[in-house]
Amino acid sequence: MELLKSKKLPVSVMVITKNEEKRLVSCLESVSFAEDIVVLDSGSQDKTIEIAKSLGCRVFVEEWKGFGLQKQSAVGKTHYRWVLSLDADERIPPETAKVISQVIQDPKAKAYSFPRKNFFHKRWIKNCGWWPDRVIRLFDKDKGRFKPVMVHESWITEGKVINLNAPIEHYSFENYSHMINKLNQFSTAAARQLFEEGVRVTPFSPFLHGWWMFIRTYFLKLGILDGLDGLVISLLNAGGSFFKYAKLLELQRHEKST
Repeated sequence: MELLKSKKLPVSVMVITKNEEKRLVSCLESVSFAEDIVVLDSGSQDKTIEIAKSLGCRVFVEEWKGFGLQKQSAVGKTHYRWVLSLDADERIPPETAKVISQVIQDPKAKAYSFPRKNFFHKRWIKNCGWWPDRVIRLFDKDKGRFKPVMVHESWITEGKVINLNAPIEHYSFENYSHMINKLNQFSTAAARQLFEEGVRVTPFSPFLHGWWMFIRTYFLKLGILDGLDGLVISLLNAGGSFFKYAKLLELQRHEKST
């Protein structure tokens, strides 16, 4: 990133964290080109906060409110109009940093999306729906907001969005056990969110959604080409969908019994 060393970019980076000491350094080092870096923590018990402060970040601590509201709170703490939103398991490659620099100097839209290269077991997973996995990450904070949801948050833009070809690198899972743990956490949060939105299901729903998710991921999204990892990803996608609706059904039954 030699072109970016002499002068930092007038852009804010925001990262929400909890117990991310293993992954945070690589994330923050990849955005060293930014003038302002905000880390919003939700009660880490490891060295996350210490690491963030040592790398020059402005650090805040707040109780967890769900992904959407937590990220919106982080946006409100940034200094600059243009914000780059990252997760602690994401990295900005040098070539993407150069593209961001060009965009900031002469913006043509109110938000920009990036394809994500999702890595697992040290290799880029190109199937299973994991590529291009396009997400909005760079935006004018005055022209949008994060959707206020518990999981699967997204930036809602008021204006034009341009799709960039420069990728973000994503290292979401350490191993199969990590994937299973996330499946449980996210399916619980997603079920609660659907329940609060008034969504109701039948006993057939978990099976139908789980079955369709496996077919979609393994066959239609070509997970079959990614070997054992592709099979595991497909099974866990199906499991996540199954348990999301099974837990929603459980909430419904509890509601009726009280």
